[in-house]
Amino acid sequence: MSLALTLLGGVVVGLTLGLLGAGGSVLAVPVLVYGAGQPMAVAIPTSLVVVAISSAGALVPRVGGGQVRWPVAAVFAAGGVPAALAGAALGRGLPDRLLLPGFAVVMAVVAVRMIRGGETGGGACRTTTGRIDHRHCLPRALAAGAGVGLLTGVFGVGGGFAVVPALTLLLGLPATEAVATSLVVILINSIAGFAGHAGGADLDYGITLTFAAGALLTSLVAGRFAGRLPADRVRRSFAWTVLALVPVVAAGAFV
Repeated sequence: MSLALTLLGGVVVGLTLGLLGAGGSVLAVPVLVYGAGQPMAVAIPTSLVVVAISSAGALVPRVGGGQVRWPVAAVFAAGGVPAALAGAALGRGLPDRLLLPGFAVVMAVVAVRMIRGGETGGGACRTTTGRIDHRHCLPRALAAGAGVGLLTGVFGVGGGFAVVPALTLLLGLPATEAVATSLVVILINSIAGFAGHAGGADLDYGITLTFAAGALLTSLVAGRFAGRLPADRVRRSFAWTVLALVPVVAAGAFV
């Protein structure tokens, strides 16, 4: 894959994470597999590097704006980190003929969620007075974090498509806080997932650095414009692109 195409892939990932806080990482693995010809064993840890760096870039302007709910991110990460490590161990033992169809399913779920749009609600963990019921919420938050971490470790996706709705539906966080907090979870889980894959990964550092540089620079810029662009239109356009690629990724298992 040419450096120009690698850079373009990073730009798309960074743009989506910067604007929406979710979804962009699901394209990183297909770009690396079909554009660079990498096996899943290399594409997944490479994707995790890109996702970690781009989510950090998207997070920078949101931290300054006080949008991150740090205690909530810590709870999700507490469930996600061990699950990401376990997922990495599981993923390393799976052949591409199983990983590719599984990844196609993840892509389809991401696309459908993004087409449907963001969920809103008062928060299932909220009491009638609007406070968080920590006793009932903590196990749910840990379970949600673990589920996302497992996906991160196995498939190399950030999992923001699941974290953002969970934060909205469980805790009733507004969209800006849910997106910012999800970026922290994505960053931590991606680092944990990469740590689980790192021992057996033979990364192409030229591709990795070019991809990551494009993602980082774009996410930094996009994060500052997140509130000024039509998020619904961006989300749906990206989602239809992902959905169109699902058959291609699934078919790769039979090539």
